[in-house]
Amino acid sequence: MPLLATPFTADGDFPDQTEVLIIGGGIIGVSAALTLIERGIPVTLCEKGEIAGEQSSRNWGWCRQQGRDPRELPLIVESLRRWSEMNERVGEETGFRRCGTLYLAENEDDLEKKALWLDFAAPFPIDAQVISAAKTKTHLNSSTRDWTGALYCASDGRAEPFSAVPAMARAAQRKGAKIFTHTAVHSLITSSGSVSGAMTEKGEIKSRAVLLAAGAWSRYFCADERLTLPQLKTRSSVLRTGRLDNGPNACISAPRYSIRKRADGGYTVAAGAKSRIDFDITPDAFRFLPLFSKLAWMVRSHLHLRLGERFKEEWHDASKSPGERYATHRMLDPAPINSSLDSAFQALQDDFPGFQTAPIEQRWAGMIDVTPDAVPVISPVPSRPGLVIATGFSGHGFGIGPAAGELAADLIANSAPMVDPSPFRFSRFGDGSTIEPIVGI
Repeated sequence: MPLLATPFTADGDFPDQTEVLIIGGGIIGVSAALTLIERGIPVTLCEKGEIAGEQSSRNWGWCRQQGRDPRELPLIVESLRRWSEMNERVGEETGFRRCGTLYLAENEDDLEKKALWLDFAAPFPIDAQVISAAKTKTHLNSSTRDWTGALYCASDGRAEPFSAVPAMARAAQRKGAKIFTHTAVHSLITSSGSVSGAMTEKGEIKSRAVLLAAGAWSRYFCADERLTLPQLKTRSSVLRTGRLDNGPNACISAPRYSIRKRADGGYTVAAGAKSRIDFDITPDAFRFLPLFSKLAWMVRSHLHLRLGERFKEEWHDASKSPGERYATHRMLDPAPINSSLDSAFQALQDDFPGFQTAPIEQRWAGMIDVTPDAVPVISPVPSRPGLVIATGFSGHGFGIGPAAGELAADLIANSAPMVDPSPFRFSRFGDGSTIEPIVGI
């Protein structure tokens, strides 16, 4: 499969020191780098593959407030503000547009369940509302199906994952950040108990602080550092169509498909809210079963477990040295689950016959990093002074990325945090806190 992200030209000469070292070139790490360099803090970012080469370019491209876990709402409100200014901030087109999100309801019971989420949104300036069947129909150009209604948020938006993150990285680079690709970080270096740098495949680099924003790889890095990060990976399959005129403009979540209009006139298509969730069983799935049991139970009706090559692959990867592991897997590029995509696209064609003429131009998959409560970790690590972790965004990372990266930068710089970081603390998985996922909203 061709690389999804637009090419990025990395820096050349690798420095021997920096103020802040960032591990990971996805949207979180890049957003943090952009924030820090704009504040005048020297920063170096190391990515073992390509900028946005994994889930940051492979996601749906939604920038939504609607349906968020209430713990994420303060962060996503701030993130939408930053998305609205992003083109001007980076001097390039990121594709961000306000388009609205629609969560379609098949019946009154379904609509009532969706409406419960409005209680979470009430304290925030979020314009979500329940709309009638007639109003819903006005948003569904060329649809032949009647829906009972929808949960609708007009101020939600979309952006182009394949171009937005590289554009942000180039802006950070122009402002003075040093960004290196094909540069894996193997381990931390500590002095007097605090982080003082890291060992990379290009040599040692000294730093005052390190931000780990390595997405699906964060679990491995933490394990190598004898830190327990309960994080699993789940595969998300996506396709894109060719151009389709007169299709719906809003991002749509239906029971069997989800869609987003793209800047090129085509659509990104993925599984829907009630579609089967394909989960590959791995050694970590057994290791973290007690912590993930509530989340698994909540999605049990459409959770499909798969035992195959991924179990053996991750078993062997866990025993490899960091250098061998990261050299072997520069980028996670899993095969898409075509049966899931075929089902979603057929359901879309049933409701929108116009899609029968839209060719499928590409299919791909990405690995989503998931925590037991489906809420990210954005937190210092008490046992490793100088280390901050920002990972586990559980499929919500792209839209929330600009603010999440900025919050991580606040924590790195010991600045006043933009929102209360306590819901995202690393320690919650081991300090006796109740782990409560909130899904199905």
